[in-house]
Amino acid sequence: MQTISTVKKAILTAVCIALCVVLPQAFHAIPNAGSIYLPMHIPVLLCGLICGWPFGLLCGLAGPLLSSLFTGMPPAAYLPPMAVECAAYGCVSGILTRFVRTKNTYADLYICLIGAMLSGRVIAGLARALIFAGGSYSMAAWATGYFVTGLPGIVIQLVLLPVIVSALMRAGLIPARYPEVRSDG
Repeated sequence: MQTISTVKKAILTAVCIALCVVLPQAFHAIPNAGSIYLPMHIPVLLCGLICGWPFGLLCGLAGPLLSSLFTGMPPAAYLPPMAVECAAYGCVSGILTRFVRTKNTYADLYICLIGAMLSGRVIAGLARALIFAGGSYSMAAWATGYFVTGLPGIVIQLVLLPVIVSALMRAGLIPARYPEVRSDG
C-alpha cells in the first residue's frame, strides 16, 4: 500500500491551515456565513482524510487559532469551542480513514465524514455544556447551532469533500485508496 511521506503530509497540513484562514474570509462578507456554510470545517476534514489523525488534529487546533489571530474570526470567546470542534473533526476523520475499509472509496469517505461530523458535534457540544457554557447550554441550543443553522455547510461538505479526495487520487497527487490491480495477460 502506498503512503504519503511525512514531508508531504506536513505541506498538505500547512496548506489546509492556510485555507482555514483564507476560506472563512471569502464567506464572511455574507452575514452569519461562518455558522451557516462552515468554511473552516472543509480544510480540517480534508486534512484528516488525507494526512491522518495527527495532522488533522494539528490542523483543527492551529486553523482556528491562526484565523482568530490574523483575522479576528472566530472571536476570542468562540475560539476554544471552535478549536475543540475542529480538532475533533480532524482527529476522528483521520482515525476513521485508517480503519474504515469497505472496498469502495466513496463509501469509505462518506462513513468517515459522517462519523467525524457527528463525533465533532457531540464532543463540541459536551465541551460547551460542561466547560465553556457552565451548565447554561441546552440540547435545543446544541441541535440548532450544530445541525439546523449549519445544514447548508453540512451538505456542502458531504458533496464537496468526497469529490476533492477522489479527484486528488485520480490525479495521482495522493495514493489511491484501493489501487487497481492490472493484469498484463
